[in-house]
Order: sequence, then structure tokens, then C-alpha cells
Amino acid sequence: MTLTHRALAVLASLCWGLNVIAIHISLEHFPPLFLAGARFLLLALPAVIFVPWPGVRLRHLLGFGLGTGTVQFVGLYLGMAAGLPAGVASLVLTCAAPLTLVLGVILLREPMSGSAAAGAGLALGGLALAGWARGGGGGEWAPFLLVLLGAVGWAAGTLASRRAQAEDPLALVLWMAVVPPVPLLGLSLVVEGPEEIRDALAASISWQAAPAWAGLTYTVLVGSLLAPVVWVWLLRRHPAGTVAPYSMLVPVVGLVAAWALLGERPAGLELVGAVLVVAGVLVGGRRRPRTE
Repeated sequence: MTLTHRALAVLASLCWGLNVIAIHISLEHFPPLFLAGARFLLLALPAVIFVPWPGVRLRHLLGFGLGTGTVQFVGLYLGMAAGLPAGVASLVLTCAAPLTLVLGVILLREPMSGSAAAGAGLALGGLALAGWARGGGGGEWAPFLLVLLGAVGWAAGTLASRRAQAEDPLALVLWMAVVPPVPLLGLSLVVEGPEEIRDALAASISWQAAPAWAGLTYTVLVGSLLAPVVWVWLLRRHPAGTVAPYSMLVPVVGLVAAWALLGERPAGLELVGAVLVVAGVLVGGRRRPRTE
């Protein structure tokens, strides 16, 4: 990779790492399920109008949208709204990578190499340690488990996108946004209720709500458009094994940004767990050189 391409990989990771900060700010004003639904609705409308159909089977698109778009963000937004710190949420979502390997073995009968198995075990062990630090020491397990559910949804959606075999991955990502608004906004009406949604929208027409709107704008334009476009562009020019390790910057950026901007201070065991998660994903993503 050239220096410019490395800088772009770092930029995409920084954008995703700061995404949890933007979500945290938006959640201070909007109900979580409504916020997640609005995020994808704002993406879905231009996708339907301007982006051609990605040419994949409908069931694969639905699986991608329900897993990555719906389950992931139901878990992430509800978990953060229930009190899981933004930095820890960023760490938990990182475990979507080893979870994808595990689900691939279980659901698709995909082989798993020894290094992949070791990496998955190391990462999931680090996740368990971070979870114990968060919930086992007298804290609450529910927010942690909700975000973990989001990571499982992301992993399942990744398998569906892999089965889709889209010729234009960017079109697939944008059309995926068409799926989540209906279940997310439907859940919002049932769980949060029209009154809470109406009150939040009414109160949003004020300068006090400007940070929440800025956070929503960031998640749509930067977290869901700019970063994925840069990532897909890089993956078209370099092997996945060259680009993927840069994603390990995401939880690091999330933890540091949450500490610097939100005053979150992770416990010692959470930091140890974070190191194990990052190390596990790196080990699992290693590829042995081919021998002729």
C-alpha cells in the first residue's frame, strides 16, 4: 500500500471509531430505536432513487439488512441508551470479526484454520473478560449483552453479504439500508410509542438539539457513506488481509475518544480485555504465505 492508501485506511478507521461518540450524542435527545430507523431511512431514500439494483438474490439482501442493519443497531443503540459506555460498545462490536468465523463454521460449514481458531478464542476470551469487568463486578449485564447481540447480528449479516456475491459491493451496502427502516421504526412505535417520538421531534427544533442532529448527520454521511466508500475502494485495490488490520484502530479510537471527549475511564480488566480482543482479531486475520 502506498502512503496515501495507508492514510485513507487510517481515515476510514478514525471515522468508524468516532461513530460511537456521534451515536452517544444523538441518544441524549432521540429515542434509540427511532434514531436507528431514521439513520437508515435517510440512507434508503437516495439509494432507491440514484443507485442501481445490486443484482443479488433478495434473500441475501434481506439477510444482510436484517443482520447488519437491524439486529446490530437494535443491540448497539439500546445497549448504549441503557448505559454501556461508548468506548466499551466500540470494543464489543469488534468481536463481530471472530463471531463471523464461528458462525461461518456452524451455518455454512466453512473450514477454520488453526490460526483463525486461536484468534477467535483469544478475542472471545478478551470479550468475556471485558464483560465480566462490566457486569460481574456489581454492574449490569443487560447493556453489555445487548451490544453483544448487535455484534452477532453484524456477523450474521456479513455472512449474508458474502453469499450475495455482489459485483458492486457499494451498491449492496446502500441498498441494504432499504431493509432496516420498517422493522426499526415499527419497533420504535411499539416500544417507545408515538408520544415519545413526537415529543423528541418537537423538542428537536431548538439550538439545544443541534448536537443531536450533528451526531445523526455524522452517522449517516461519515459513518455510513464516507468510511464504507473509502474501505470498498481500498479493498478493490489491495488484498483483504492487507486492509483489514487497519480496522483494529476502530476500538482504540473509540476508547480514546470516549475518554477524551466523554470522560469515560475503562476499568483495568476492560483494558486487558481490549488488548486481547485486538490481538485475537489480528492473529485470526493472519494468512500464511503460499508455498509453491
